[in-house]
Amino acid sequence: MTITWPVLSLVLLGALLHAGWNAMVKSSADKTLDTALIHVLCSLIAIPVCLSVGFPAAEAWPYIVASLVIHVGYYFALSRAYQHGDLGLTYPLMRGTAPMLVALTSLTLLGEELTGLGTLGVVLISGGVLLLGASAGLMRHRKAVLFALSNAVLIAIYTVVDAKGARISGNVAQYVAMLFVLDGWPFAVLVFLHRKGQVWSYVRGRWRLALGGALASVGSYAIALWAMTVAPVAMVAALRETSVLFAAILGAWFLKEHWTTYRAPQVQTYRLRSG
Repeated sequence: MTITWPVLSLVLLGALLHAGWNAMVKSSADKTLDTALIHVLCSLIAIPVCLSVGFPAAEAWPYIVASLVIHVGYYFALSRAYQHGDLGLTYPLMRGTAPMLVALTSLTLLGEELTGLGTLGVVLISGGVLLLGASAGLMRHRKAVLFALSNAVLIAIYTVVDAKGARISGNVAQYVAMLFVLDGWPFAVLVFLHRKGQVWSYVRGRWRLALGGALASVGSYAIALWAMTVAPVAMVAALRETSVLFAAILGAWFLKEHWTTYRAPQVQTYRLRSG
């Protein structure tokens, strides 16, 4: 498998969408409720799609169930990372570490072996992403770093699980649609039961913005999973992490996070390495 320019362009679009919905969660007053609301809306969006394209093959269901379990931990760690640290710190750490872990596990679980040039690309992209996060000051935000790195492991696991599940299903649209129909509810139910009286007032004030985040989330992951069926998983995972460039800009522009003199050169270095 190789990656073509059309696939690369779509993955970059997915990276922009992914950074967008993560910036939306970071901007919210309640990160945990916002994460739950966005992914319940993802489920509602996916229901008509699922009814239209049909259900995935029986062989894909173990991977869907495994992904649902992993995603509960992912959403928990995501919301906690954003509670304790800036988008410019936590997002690069989560997204930069995961591709290297994906590259290691995809060889064992998917039988994919990157070329020397492909491996170099993954290392350079991940290294640039991690440097961007490190510029925010790792030791000053230990809780944020802990949750972000824990989430990187979860991201790597569900990426490989979903890539294999989508391939086995034989129909990416069916797999993605069913995954999103079911995915948001386990985490959301836990959060809604815990918050009770806070839920409906929050939903009424936030659902329009959250709907935009949900559309971005569905679009981003649908693109990524489709790309993983036609290109090496590790390459797609690494290219998807160009989203950190968008996240850094969104964090500085919309969230008014501090744009250090160190972080700007790192963005430029990353851009040169991955260009």
